[in-house]
Amino acid sequence: MNGLNKGIRKVEIALRWDPSPSGGPSTDLDLVAAPYPASDPHGDPAYVVHFDSRSPDGTITLNRDSKDGLGFGWDEVMTLELDRLDERYARVVVGVVVQQHQAPRTFSGVANAGLRIREGYTVLAEDDFGGVPGATAATVAEFVREGSGPWEFRPGVQGFEGDPAAFSRAMGAPRRA
Repeated sequence: MNGLNKGIRKVEIALRWDPSPSGGPSTDLDLVAAPYPASDPHGDPAYVVHFDSRSPDGTITLNRDSKDGLGFGWDEVMTLELDRLDERYARVVVGVVVQQHQAPRTFSGVANAGLRIREGYTVLAEDDFGGVPGATAATVAEFVREGSGPWEFRPGVQGFEGDPAAFSRAMGAPRRA
């Protein structure tokens, strides 16, 4: 990395999925993001941003929230303004949770699911959750930095098979290689 590299600055993470068939329980995916302090980048998150919340400083915002996948295009969108995030944070992990409130469901039961991560017009990653069909949640992105250096993007979808309520505690664990 050279001295002119500004790293990742502002990222948009977007989800899409098709609604459930008529008469069936609705399908609800949720984006979740958590920053971790430099003093403990794999410990407890400083806070968690999800539906009905945003970061205390406004750097992580859920711009669009869907409870059923109805709509056109991207159903749920989150913005991370990494360039504004305080230097005490060295890591931000983003995940997706399949809500279980109406019926047990994994990614294999979500029709036409899609993920897009981009900075400006540059697509950094895309996925369809096909690699984690039995998971109830998944980490989808990790952003890291050393000190006050530039943010780096580490792609990869890693599934979580368990109670989605426990996911926010588990999502900060070191990623598998």
